[in-house]
Amino acid sequence: MAGINKAKTPKAATFEASRFKTQQGNETMNNNTENNQICTAPVIAGVSISTDTEGRFNLNALHKASGLGEEKAPAKWLRNKQAKELVQELIDGQICPSPIDANKGGIGQGTFAHELLAISYAGWISPAFQLKVNQVFLDYRTGKLAPTSIDPMQALNDPATMRGLLLGYTEKVLTLEHKVEEMRPDVEAFERISKAEGSMCITDAAKHLQVQPRTMFKTLSERRWIYRRTGGKSWVGYQDKIQQGCLEHKVTTVSRGDGSEKVVEQVLVTAKGLTKLSQLLCGAAL
Repeated sequence: MAGINKAKTPKAATFEASRFKTQQGNETMNNNTENNQICTAPVIAGVSISTDTEGRFNLNALHKASGLGEEKAPAKWLRNKQAKELVQELIDGQICPSPIDANKGGIGQGTFAHELLAISYAGWISPAFQLKVNQVFLDYRTGKLAPTSIDPMQALNDPATMRGLLLGYTEKVLTLEHKVEEMRPDVEAFERISKAEGSMCITDAAKHLQVQPRTMFKTLSERRWIYRRTGGKSWVGYQDKIQQGCLEHKVTTVSRGDGSEKVVEQVLVTAKGLTKLSQLLCGAAL
């Protein structure tokens, strides 16, 4: 395709002015395409305007919606000078590296074009049709399209529609699988504490969380949950963990063999602390 004059023409200025708006709307448009393949696809004159994986619109579907003959087919428009210049302008202006794609085989056949090209094509068909297409695309981009039902049999017989539906459902499944993986640490954490009630000593907490007591003490010490005073043997909880309700202290008086008494201090893990510890052991942030 021949290059074009780099000097800024009114047409080029128009494209640059709309560039930010178009890019800003692309994400919303793609989300609409992914999440609403059946209900809110752009529909013009009863024809669903499908998109490809890059968010480009099906010009053949627009041609069908116009109700006109082969003289207004996408191939005819793409051969004229203005269309070629518009395509080149989108590439040179770095608005879209691949503004048009013709799929001539397999499912999803058709000529798919960037939104600005699709609107321009609609204007080539007729000014009235361009206004209609522009409004529908605007509503599509802002999520204002009213739900429309699609005949299941018609969808099954339309390769482009089926391709869009399959891609949409595949992406939804992948998204759900990703969410399951994200939730796994929390699920495992709740499973581990499902039978835990009240406060318990660190050794018992280790048993509930299915880890070795030595590992539990080491983890709590490294994570600044507990520490030993200088010269002391007993573990003491850090004040911030006590204030957070994760730990508490139990003081017990024990009688010795000689009749004297000894005060013993013990760190206990609360139910809240057990939950946080379980998340920590599962790899989640403490």
